[in-house]
Amino acid sequence: MYRNINLLVTFECAARHHSYSLAAGELCISQAAVSQQMRQLERDLGCRLFIRKNRQMLLTQQGQTLFDGAQQALKMINRTLNHIHTEEIAGELTISSTQAFTTLWLMPRLQRFSELHPEIQVRIVSSPGFDDLKHSHIDLAIRFGVDVEKHTPKSLACEYFGEDFVYPVCSARLHEKLAFTSAQDLLSTWLVTLENPGNYSWHHWFEGAGVDGWEEHEQWTRVSSTDMALNAVLSGHGITLAAIYLCRRQLETGELVIPFEQPHPNSVKRYFVYDPHSAKKARLQIFMQWLKTAMTSGGG
Repeated sequence: MYRNINLLVTFECAARHHSYSLAAGELCISQAAVSQQMRQLERDLGCRLFIRKNRQMLLTQQGQTLFDGAQQALKMINRTLNHIHTEEIAGELTISSTQAFTTLWLMPRLQRFSELHPEIQVRIVSSPGFDDLKHSHIDLAIRFGVDVEKHTPKSLACEYFGEDFVYPVCSARLHEKLAFTSAQDLLSTWLVTLENPGNYSWHHWFEGAGVDGWEEHEQWTRVSSTDMALNAVLSGHGITLAAIYLCRRQLETGELVIPFEQPHPNSVKRYFVYDPHSAKKARLQIFMQWLKTAMTSGGG
């Protein structure tokens, strides 16, 4: 059995183009290298494979016979490799993230991913905390914040993929009614906040905006997740703080507005957390690249 498959690959390319220079361009090697490899192949087989006619390299009878066989063999190898690659990709992925992200961003866009990759079945779970991925059988956690790396075990990959900014948002109806002209005006209505806002509290926003007297404000609505907060303000109930990626569509349609262009002092950093040695690595890479591209483009 002939063992130097690289020579056969170069031969198939040169024979298909009838040109050593075009083969060199496709294979990203020099024309001299193609010529040298073809002389080596002819020596190994003990026969001429090409004859030069003007600027073309035409096949001899033996060359045509080898070309027909090489094409069939290489096509079979490619089909086999593609089949193996598809087998590695096909299967299930369990994705974990916050309730707000899964509800407001991921689920509305999941059909687009499924249309592109029907061989991957996605299972979604929501969790506000830093789960034990192995114990919870989670393949990928999508986490947000300023301390994700600190909470990620050393055995897991923690891949940063950008950041978003947090702004106050309210309904267009409320904005028109109250006619906000300064950050101080936000104290004239209900403020919707998370029970545990962490690094993204109204306290920090008011300090950054230079607003006085917020400590005496009495109109507070407390909720457990950002999707609940956004539902409240969409109905006209007050103002909340939200990362723009969670409400981009409502801002684009005009349902929501940013009443005062003052970002929160803390941006929301985005991370993928996963096992770098996962058997589902190829599948994970496809999903992560899709999500990264969708979030970077602002769509999905």
